[in-house]
Amino acid sequence: MLINCVAYENGTKLADVAVEDISEYLKRPDCFVWVALKEAEPAELLQMSEEFGLHELAVEDASSGHQRPKIEEYGDSLFAVVHTVELVDGELNVGELDVFVGENYVLSARNRSQQGFLGVRARCEREPDLLRQGPAFVLYALMDAVVDRYFPVADALEHELETIEEQIFNKGSERANIQRLYQLKRKVLILKHAVAPLMEATGKLFGGRVPSLCTNTQEYFRDVYDHLYRINTSIDTIRDTISTAIQVNLSMVAIDESEVNKRLAAWAAIFAVATAFAGIWGMNFKSMPELQWEYGYPAAIGIMVCVCSYLYYRFRKSGWL
Repeated sequence: MLINCVAYENGTKLADVAVEDISEYLKRPDCFVWVALKEAEPAELLQMSEEFGLHELAVEDASSGHQRPKIEEYGDSLFAVVHTVELVDGELNVGELDVFVGENYVLSARNRSQQGFLGVRARCEREPDLLRQGPAFVLYALMDAVVDRYFPVADALEHELETIEEQIFNKGSERANIQRLYQLKRKVLILKHAVAPLMEATGKLFGGRVPSLCTNTQEYFRDVYDHLYRINTSIDTIRDTISTAIQVNLSMVAIDESEVNKRLAAWAAIFAVATAFAGIWGMNFKSMPELQWEYGYPAAIGIMVCVCSYLYYRFRKSGWL
């Protein structure tokens, strides 16, 4: 669905444009058209492809809607795929923003994302001196908006990790902690898959050989790269901390199991002594003097109680019970 279609000239808004009139504005010097689509249908992409002369491979990627973050160069145009990551009810929702950029056009297509980019358009229109640099600055503004939305997600994941860490040493919470840690690890991996490839692709837009469209906007893309680098570092730190927390939690489980095993071994030793005495006195030989002794039974019970009590005292003192 078409969100808006606007023509800009020398950094200022010229007019809202009907799709049928796009080609007329593309012929004007110092003018470019910015079209925004949401959940674009193949027919809409085909129509835009005819208006802007988009590369068929880029259109095919945008039509599939499930691409890895990347920035590809097709002659004098660029095709960028950026993943949007939003935290919805404790879960991460991953969307996709496809951006086609040429010398006199910008086409952005948003899929599976609840957050729009009207604020980005408003920001660009408030900065005509920067917007005068053309479609490359619009690409920067869109990428910068997406990357800035990664920061709250990373902060939320870090806060969730801190909450789990506070409960690691609570008795009886080991299983729940393991489940929460692995769920958090999955969320961090989702964010990592959005950030790492985009950081690699953004590095090609500044320094060295850069696309001709981005020659005058290299410092802006370097700023985006810096933000991505910071987020990527934060993600790596969270992943390392999660791994450490999992190891600590497993160690706590092993310690608890060891305590249980020691208790079982101690009680087994105590009952084994009692069983041994009972087994000896239960052999019923005629020549055993205890069988004819009037106080033999209470003496046997007393000896077993005394020995078992002593073992209990020793195990208790050593921390096994």
